[in-house]
Amino acid sequence: MTTLPAALADRVVVLDGGLATRLEARGHDLSDSLWSARLLLEDPDEVRAAHADFFVAGAEVATTASYQVSESGFAAAGLDAGDSMRALRRSVRLAREAAEAAGGQRWVAASVGPYGASLADGSEYRGDYGLSVRQLRAWHRPRLAVLAEAGADVLACETIPCLAEVEALALELDALGVPAWLSLTTVGAHTRLGEPAAEAYALAAGSDAVVALGANCCDPADAAAVVAAVGGRRPVVFYPNSGEVWDAAARDWRGPASLHGIDWSGVSGRGGCCRVGPELIAAVAADAGRAGTNGGSPDARPR
Repeated sequence: MTTLPAALADRVVVLDGGLATRLEARGHDLSDSLWSARLLLEDPDEVRAAHADFFVAGAEVATTASYQVSESGFAAAGLDAGDSMRALRRSVRLAREAAEAAGGQRWVAASVGPYGASLADGSEYRGDYGLSVRQLRAWHRPRLAVLAEAGADVLACETIPCLAEVEALALELDALGVPAWLSLTTVGAHTRLGEPAAEAYALAAGSDAVVALGANCCDPADAAAVVAAVGGRRPVVFYPNSGEVWDAAARDWRGPASLHGIDWSGVSGRGGCCRVGPELIAAVAADAGRAGTNGGSPDARPR
């Protein structure tokens, strides 16, 4: 069986879409501070089913529901460290079960969200934590170790907004020695904190454990800027939002949801993030020529 890092280095790999988006479409209220991580505790069958929906659509990678799982975030919700560790392990197991049920060549990427996600205040889109690299390393270390031990194919360090967190993760990943990708959340060619994305990618590429670089939870139009900033240091993963725009006054999304028209040139791992459901991933799979393999098809639709 080909490893995920080898596949990313060799060909286009279709990633999944927004897991929380799919869970909401399946009828779940994710307004809780733990977001989709709450369902790891309360309704794990639904998490597995949401992964399966993306596999039916043609995805080859399931990204786990562990983005929002951390000791500090669970403590703020009245749960203990043991609960967070069990949730991390369960997130990988559920994704693996969905992958095995789908058959064919499938992989699991264990989501490692940024420190700001644990605060549930949007600070992952600012990166203004005020924490040192040492403090960020200590915060990430326990869950990185658990997810590494749980048996995911890669660790997906994603929605990273600032250089300090990139440095912290690169150092911790080097210490662990397990394959990972590192994905910024970008605004054009910059991190959310305004630093050059190319500097962040160069820093991350200093870790032998980092097998791919890219961006997620960003504008679809950022693809070319991200590829340029990565600069050939690693294969590129890119999984943007749907392209819709949030209208704060109306409290609703405006514009079409589509990943058509993205310049995928130079992007190995192609998928979506917020507001990207299985129907859009089916289109990505068709565009990538991966539809019809491993159970997906251009006409695949979620259950």
